[in-house]
Amino acid sequence: MDIVGVGYNCIDRLCTVEEYPPEDSSTHITSINIQGGGATATALVCASRLGKKTCLVGNVGKDGVSDEIIGLLEEDGVDCSKLIRRNDGFGLQSFVMVNPANGSRTKFPQRDTNPDIEWTGELKKAIKDAKILHLDGTNHANAMEAAKTAKEWGTLVSLDGASLKEPNEINLELARLADILIMNWRYPVRVTGIKDYDEALLEIASWGTARIVIGTIGSKGCKAVIDGHIEYFPAYPVDVVDTTGAGDVFHGAFLAGYLDGMELRENIRFASAVAALKCTKVGGRAGIPKKKEALEFMERMDREMFRH
Repeated sequence: MDIVGVGYNCIDRLCTVEEYPPEDSSTHITSINIQGGGATATALVCASRLGKKTCLVGNVGKDGVSDEIIGLLEEDGVDCSKLIRRNDGFGLQSFVMVNPANGSRTKFPQRDTNPDIEWTGELKKAIKDAKILHLDGTNHANAMEAAKTAKEWGTLVSLDGASLKEPNEINLELARLADILIMNWRYPVRVTGIKDYDEALLEIASWGTARIVIGTIGSKGCKAVIDGHIEYFPAYPVDVVDTTGAGDVFHGAFLAGYLDGMELRENIRFASAVAALKCTKVGGRAGIPKKKEALEFMERMDREMFRH
């Protein structure tokens, strides 16, 4: 496999509402859209659509929701042979309320109380044989064991820096095992205790453990530490319908570009382009493009932005 993932995996039930209501009030749902979701799972789907061989490791149940989850992953070519169906497991669901006024989404994910992964030799071998292990840290025990296995065998570790678990030391422990560390806007400040975002990114880069350090900042784009300095990459402008899963898609696209040998700056723009296109459709997966479409969009937008 090119990429093996360990992390959150669910069904997203996306409800577009007339307007997002204040607490203890109501609004009408105008549409319901069902797609696969979860940070790591969606990143793998994205990489798969971009031509990479991907596999998800984890526990699910023998229930109907687990059937939905596996079916949707397999439709996108994600290998589910390492998803263990357990009698004491269950399929996770996430309910997402989408505000059509600005494309923002409010998520209500189900807490993952599935048993921890029992790391058999077969599951560890899947990590050993992969080029990249991608984690989201949702289940710290699973992520740590996977990361340690990857380090033992020289498999590159990619971490979606988003988990803000207590105590903060466990976040630091996992972050220091990452070779590729791409984080949301909260994570660097929380993990380092440094309030200035740029300074927090530079501090993480100074650890010397991650070869790539990137912080995403939503619709504003992202920042990366390159040659000891912060470089800013604006987001590509699109008509946003829904931002659900944009960060997850950025991760999957970046890993696909990395495996294709893209130069770092080009790869950041590529991942930004893929994430932007995703935002033009409802849900975390419906808008994920194929590689050719993403490259054409990126080239067209780069020409227009440069001209201005």
